[in-house]
Amino acid sequence: MGSTAGIDFSLVTDGLQSEREQGITIDVAYRYFSTPKRKFIVADAPGHEQYTRNMATGASTATAAILLVDARKGALPQTYRHAVIAWLLGIRHFAVAVNKMDLVEFREPDFLAVQHQFGAFLATLAGSSVEFIPTCAPDGDNVAQSSTRTPWFRGPSLLEYLETVPIRPHADEQPLRFPVQLVLRPHDGARRYAGEIASGSLSRGDFVTIFPSAQTARIASIKIADEEVESAAAPLSISISLETEIDLARGDLLADPAHPPVSTTRIAATLLWMSAHPLEIHRPYLLKHTTRYVFASVVRLAAILDPQTLSREPSDHLAMNELGVVEIECHHPLYCDPYSENRTTGAFILVDPISNSTLAAGMISGAEAPAIPLKPATHGLTVWFTGLSSAGKTTISRAVHEKLWAMGHKVELLDGDIVRRHLSKDLGFSKEDRDENVRRIGFMAEMLTRNGVIVLVSAISPYRAIRDEIRARIGSFLEVYVNAPLDLCEQRDLKGIYRRARAGELKMVTGVDDPYEPPTSPEIECHTGRETLAESTAKVLKAIEQWFRPRMHTNAHE
Repeated sequence: MGSTAGIDFSLVTDGLQSEREQGITIDVAYRYFSTPKRKFIVADAPGHEQYTRNMATGASTATAAILLVDARKGALPQTYRHAVIAWLLGIRHFAVAVNKMDLVEFREPDFLAVQHQFGAFLATLAGSSVEFIPTCAPDGDNVAQSSTRTPWFRGPSLLEYLETVPIRPHADEQPLRFPVQLVLRPHDGARRYAGEIASGSLSRGDFVTIFPSAQTARIASIKIADEEVESAAAPLSISISLETEIDLARGDLLADPAHPPVSTTRIAATLLWMSAHPLEIHRPYLLKHTTRYVFASVVRLAAILDPQTLSREPSDHLAMNELGVVEIECHHPLYCDPYSENRTTGAFILVDPISNSTLAAGMISGAEAPAIPLKPATHGLTVWFTGLSSAGKTTISRAVHEKLWAMGHKVELLDGDIVRRHLSKDLGFSKEDRDENVRRIGFMAEMLTRNGVIVLVSAISPYRAIRDEIRARIGSFLEVYVNAPLDLCEQRDLKGIYRRARAGELKMVTGVDDPYEPPTSPEIECHTGRETLAESTAKVLKAIEQWFRPRMHTNAHE
């Protein structure tokens, strides 16, 4: 076997300048080759823990994984990590290339030691098949052909393994899943729906069920580019038309009527956290599932997975490159399948709604029983946020409004400053005028509440007696005391009120020269000096849910 000394084969896939300078793989590189038996796409993924998310990207579409292990060092922590991630991503066939056998003089005991050490762990990955192959990559030993330097090894070369490893069932053999990506209006005016077939196949004349409407329609035509075809299968990109005019949009899903997806607002999933900012429970995220975005929150972190033992450890923290078992509540239903059954409809990513950066990749393991919905049957609720100026009333109420609105509830936000500028612009800041202002806000809240709306009121409303008067009038009422000390509010001073009061420019400022009477027994108290916005928001949402829960049970029995 000829020597290839002097050739750095890593440069075939390490194309980034930083990769060549540091001698490590950072990003995923794809290379293509074929043999008379098969065509291959190789995704060269990084090994360093810092780039775990890149490794997961490369593994997400793979059928088999090649794990490189140094014959001198054995399996390292990242080897276990990558095996677990690959397994969680649906890979069941592993080739362990025990490399650098030349540096241990091709000794069989060194090879068997690695096989014994790592093989015991891989055996715990349910459903996996493993082949250990001793290699010397630069010289090609057991890479494309069997090596004479390992006469004790009777297994296949790496290429022989890849040519014969079973391939998982093709996506076109699974039930139909066709997420709509784009609605087209050609010149003839006929509406067409374009996208990539995620799984299964469809033919002209087939019936399909459309989600979320659950309507059934028949396929009128199928096109690949501009060519009419009778049928198409995953993973082709196509456009279709329906015999019935149905209003579809991006994110809708066409499915096999005999094998529909699961419809759920609450899923159990495994998350690979990819952000430097740790997971925040109950914080609103965007969840991208197929071609659809919904608001969602992680409502429970059940455990983190130890990648070396697969054991589940309790934790309240999920950091970058950690794997967590979670429950996620979505504000609108997902139409999904377990990841083990469908890699497309069983996968999702979490996205930061502000920065639009990807935070995590997730694999759905199943549907959870949904929480009791907040939506009231006949009557609404007033949630009254009171506290000093700059305590955080508007910030929290807006966050709660966003969550409730995204869930599809009838919700209105009455902000004290806005009411002052419009409905109460004739009022001053005497006690009588302040009380009249609160009564006007309370009247609007009462009317909305009576008509089934969740009303969020954000107003200083400094006097206890008038708040109690409004509570008694409305009845369906929760008081939120946004508690922040005066010195903290003055530090924030979002509107410059305190600065102007201290300078003598404003009189009768609550907390400075006019009193604030805190609630004696509010239903919710948010300490914004020591709570995060997500914690305060979750506290208010929980109270709203608990308020509606017994009333729903009562209505169900009436």
